[in-house]
Amino acid sequence: MPGLRPVTSRNAAFQQWQALLTNRTKRHRTRGFLVQGVRPITMALRHGWQVDAVLVRAGKRSSWAAELLRDTAAATHYELAPELIAELGEKEEQVPEALLVVRTPPDDLDRIPTPVDALVVAFDRPSSPGNLGTLVRSADALGAHGVIVTGHAADLYDPRTVRATTGSLFGLPAVRADGPDTVMAWVERVRAAGVPLQVVGTDENAPDELAATDLTGPVLLVVGNETSGMSTTWAAACDHLTRIPMAGTASSLNAAVSGSIALYEAARQRAALPAR
Repeated sequence: MPGLRPVTSRNAAFQQWQALLTNRTKRHRTRGFLVQGVRPITMALRHGWQVDAVLVRAGKRSSWAAELLRDTAAATHYELAPELIAELGEKEEQVPEALLVVRTPPDDLDRIPTPVDALVVAFDRPSSPGNLGTLVRSADALGAHGVIVTGHAADLYDPRTVRATTGSLFGLPAVRADGPDTVMAWVERVRAAGVPLQVVGTDENAPDELAATDLTGPVLLVVGNETSGMSTTWAAACDHLTRIPMAGTASSLNAAVSGSIALYEAARQRAALPAR
């Protein structure tokens, strides 16, 4: 275990970590982001994400924090004054014991596995980190193989996104892509490899209801932006459009809710298939 480097002021190292909280450009340039919370930290380590630094609170430590220091391979371990780590942890009611600086993986669509029952969700230009994190969490819970985020969108590695995934970000491949053309080139590669991936978009004006749409085969589900829905390019790329029927006075569903419902329907249909 490397020795602990004390940090008692807002020095250059602290300012770099602070920038990871709010500065998307800094996260992109350094390929690093902060992980807050016991479960996300545990999941990041369990799934083998590269840790660049471990930050612990000065003072008495729990067995969890002591084990984290002992067992986590990182270039540097830092010991921060309580008020400094509290600022980075963004929790007013409780000073965190530890934080990680974790390396972002490459945005390579081939990181997403595509078995014969592939289920992948693409979120088109999400504007809310909370919605993006929620959909990643739902995708993980409902058996998806990966998430793709397209276009100018909320950042996967924004602390608000990471918190909303409650650790699912570390167990499910999530990849950023420029737009539908990049994703469709990947879809064509998947199809050429023998997996007939069908692209299904959710659209409130589609003629067919979700329950009547066959989602038992390999599927890429496309969920549109919270305000404007899918782009016209994405809509044109879809093999099929489907809608979620609504009653009451609601004009639309939250994008993360819509995506979660579609993922659940895919899981329900697949569970109803006879055992092979």
